[in-house]
Amino acid sequence: MEYKQIRFFKTKLAALFIVGVCFCSILFLGANVLFGDPLGIGYNRVSSIISENRMLKEQVLHLGNQADEIQKSLHRLADRGNELRMMVDLKSLDEETRKAPVGGSVTADGVVLSGNETSKLITQTNELLDQLQHEVRLQQTSHEEIYRRYQYNAGLFSHLPAIKPMSGYYSVNGFGMRVHPVLRVYRMHEGVDIINDVGTDVFAAGDGVIRYAGRTQGGYGTVVDVAHGYGYSSLYAHLSKILVRPGQKVKRGEVIGKSGRTGLVSGPHLHYEVRFNGRKQNPVDYFFDDIHASRYRTQVAGLRGSEN
Repeated sequence: MEYKQIRFFKTKLAALFIVGVCFCSILFLGANVLFGDPLGIGYNRVSSIISENRMLKEQVLHLGNQADEIQKSLHRLADRGNELRMMVDLKSLDEETRKAPVGGSVTADGVVLSGNETSKLITQTNELLDQLQHEVRLQQTSHEEIYRRYQYNAGLFSHLPAIKPMSGYYSVNGFGMRVHPVLRVYRMHEGVDIINDVGTDVFAAGDGVIRYAGRTQGGYGTVVDVAHGYGYSSLYAHLSKILVRPGQKVKRGEVIGKSGRTGLVSGPHLHYEVRFNGRKQNPVDYFFDDIHASRYRTQVAGLRGSEN
């Protein structure tokens, strides 16, 4: 028998083996993919993760755009809030307060971000959401403060001695230093004199409680003293008749007495004083367009009727 030597036998055998392994691997992997990756090699999972990441990135972009629109709405709300703050005599919130830094945003522990663009996008969105939360809390606090101040002002305005307490003539320069009409000496006149006949109705200039009603030992004669709260009080002097009692609550425009000429006077008139935190004020500064009490009561009644 004759034997022939095959050249490069080992090399050819190794090549054939490699080709066979590759072919079998391709068949094996194809079958694995075809049957839903039962071996868990992960090709379908990688493809699914790539698709999910693309969708998540689109959702983050959409969320960022929505946050931008919400921030614009919050800015408009903040501008309106500042208008309301000024209306109730509160200091407006400046841009520095509204856009105060709220601290850096960080991604959750264990989250691995692929690519600088995705990481930057998520960081910017988190920072924007933190800023929105800060502005929402700020506006909530501001509107609560506005409401409390509105309630305070509602009470203050009803108690403020703001109307002329009796019809009649008065001098806008009646408050201050002058010659006393009876004593003929130069002295401080701490109120305003409203001149009218004896028996003219005298009205409470604001809501309050009667602190004193009766005669005095000084030149004021018969007086009514009303405590309005909020630091305000008012005094009505030289009365001929008192229609209220100490401790009684009164409303603005309510008749509390009749004018007269009791005390040290040269003629019938009402001496009217306003005090704030114990200091005498010029009552004329508190007259609301010199509105008369009867006209005030008519207007208030009309407003209450329209509300009902």
